[in-house]
Amino acid sequence: MKISNSHFGEIEFDEKIIVNFSDGIIGFEELKKFLLINNNNGLFLWLTSIEEPEIVFPLFAVDVIYNDYPKEHEFEAFGIVKLDREPENITINLKSPVYINDKSKSGFQKIIDVESYPINYKLFKKE
Repeated sequence: MKISNSHFGEIEFDEKIIVNFSDGIIGFEELKKFLLINNNNGLFLWLTSIEEPEIVFPLFAVDVIYNDYPKEHEFEAFGIVKLDREPENITINLKSPVYINDKSKSGFQKIIDVESYPINYKLFKKE
């Protein structure tokens, strides 16, 4: 299979690596099938919609920030990143993480109703 977008160009992939989100992502509930792209072992992973390839969510592993972040059995938690040209303005959403199980190729998003996990957590600090 192939998709194409302005971020990665043409992407060829095997159907076996599609991550299924049965309920979609908040605000994008109609999108169910995604690719999880690791771009040259960079800082972020990229959750790319197969149905709408221009919809790409940058992700960051939450356990890098919080060791005790809420876990889900066999799923890894990722925060959706809001990018900015200025690194100190880049934020990660810790309030509604995306959980992905790489073995089962499934995922879901969950709202964590705890004040200590903000929607706009600054990923980088200016010194």
